[in-house]
Amino acid sequence: MKLRPAPLWRIVLAVMLTAAASVSDAQQAALPQVTLKAGKQLIRAEVASTSAERETGLMFRRQLSGNHGMLFVFAHDRPVCMWMKNTLIPLTVAFIDDHGAITNTADMQPLTLDSHCAAQNVRFALEMPLGWFAKRGIQAGFALRGTPFDTVAAK
Repeated sequence: MKLRPAPLWRIVLAVMLTAAASVSDAQQAALPQVTLKAGKQLIRAEVASTSAERETGLMFRRQLSGNHGMLFVFAHDRPVCMWMKNTLIPLTVAFIDDHGAITNTADMQPLTLDSHCAAQNVRFALEMPLGWFAKRGIQAGFALRGTPFDTVAAK
C-alpha cells in the first residue's frame, strides 16, 4: 500500500487554524480578570477592553467552564451587537448598562455571523456558557455587582 501525501490545501488550513488558535490562546491568557457577583453567584470574567480584544473575544476556545466568561467593556454607552465568528462554543450574552443592570440577553450559536444586539445603548456585554443566565433566573433588570459596575456607578 502506497501512502499519498495530504493535499497542500489541507496542510495550509491545519497550519492556519493551529496558528490562529495559538495566537488567540496567548492573547486571551494575558487578559485581566475580574470577579462579578450575580446574586449569590460569583463570575470569573476575562476583560476585553480594547478594540482588538473585543474583536477576538472567545474565538477559537474549545470550552468555557461553569462560572467563567468574558466581559466586553466599551468606552461609553453605545449600540452593541455581538456575533460568533470563529467561536466554537455556544454562548449567552447579557447586555449591561453603566450601573450593572442587564438590559437583555441573547443565546448565540457557534460559528455564525448572526447579529445579537442590545435592546438599548449599553457599556458592557458579558458572554457566558449557553443558558447560564436562564438556569439561574437572571434576566433583564437584574443588577450585577463588582468592578467595573461599582466604579462606573460611583462617577
